[in-house]
Amino acid sequence: MSGIPEATAIILTEAERTELEGLARSSKTEYRLRQRARIVLLAADGMASRAIGRTVRCTTGTASKWRVRYAEKRLAGLDETGDRGAEPKYTAATGKRILALLDQRPPAGYARWSGPLLAAALGYVDVQYVWRFLRAQKIDLAGRKSWCESDDPEFVAKAADVVGLYLAPPENAVVICVDEKPSIQALERAQGYLKLPNGRTLTGHSHDYKRNGTTTLFAAFEVATGKVTAAHKKRRRRVDFLDFMNDIVAAHADTAIHVILDNLNTHKPRNDRWLKRHPNVHFHFTPTRASWLNQVEIWFSIRCTALRSLPSRNSASISMPSSKLTTSTPSHSSGPKPGSIKNSSKPVSRNSDSRY
Repeated sequence: MSGIPEATAIILTEAERTELEGLARSSKTEYRLRQRARIVLLAADGMASRAIGRTVRCTTGTASKWRVRYAEKRLAGLDETGDRGAEPKYTAATGKRILALLDQRPPAGYARWSGPLLAAALGYVDVQYVWRFLRAQKIDLAGRKSWCESDDPEFVAKAADVVGLYLAPPENAVVICVDEKPSIQALERAQGYLKLPNGRTLTGHSHDYKRNGTTTLFAAFEVATGKVTAAHKKRRRRVDFLDFMNDIVAAHADTAIHVILDNLNTHKPRNDRWLKRHPNVHFHFTPTRASWLNQVEIWFSIRCTALRSLPSRNSASISMPSSKLTTSTPSHSSGPKPGSIKNSSKPVSRNSDSRY
């Protein structure tokens, strides 16, 4: 009695033989599919797997594999799609476990999760898979982003009012964006040139500084022309704001003025007697936590960048940062151009995950 198992028998119908012969003879069929069709045809003629391998120039194992596959699945068995490789070690459940861990606090002594920490907490998951999964989900463990989501119930109406003034300002009226930037510090640092032992000379300043007070920058941005009017005050009180607004009103006498403001308490008291004395002035408030709708914020960003890029940021008195900011203001007010509104942002869902 032989210990070698018998080869799987192949019995073909007339239609199957015709189709297999067509695949074996076709010059347009890929080589491996032609080889498999020949293996099945030879097996159907009763040839042993070892002999089939010598005939079609393949290993005995390959001939046996396709003989068995065809016997089980017929013609569909000649296609190896979906049957390649071992079963995946990690599944969708593994990814859910990783996301669930990110919602929990990291281990004691760590400020945030990392790939190795996640792999150690999961136990059986390789750290490289953790990194691949995080990249696929576009999760950056080290990156930190923040946003401010408005919960104003009248967000749509207020935003439409402000954007409407930008796109279609009233005739014979001026639309002005007003805001203030407080706590601009006057820092006095030791600075100058430093000569290194190798002969190189560098310019810079010391990390130590003396704080000589702060100033508040008020700015009014004309939407139609791009002109900016700026002033400095020692504090950010209601009286300082009204003092600045009086200068704006005086510069546009007998003209309707529409002012866009945020919701700072100095801008909107309960009983605004100043507005009653100036019927030509109309205040329009941005939605709560949506001061980014105020275009003067763009100008503040430009000014802060300009101040950081000045060759000397040393301020021996409170008047020095004010002069540096105001002296560079005319360069942006000469030949100004109105800005255009482009909405490229995506709304943030109230159920958005804090990891993203």
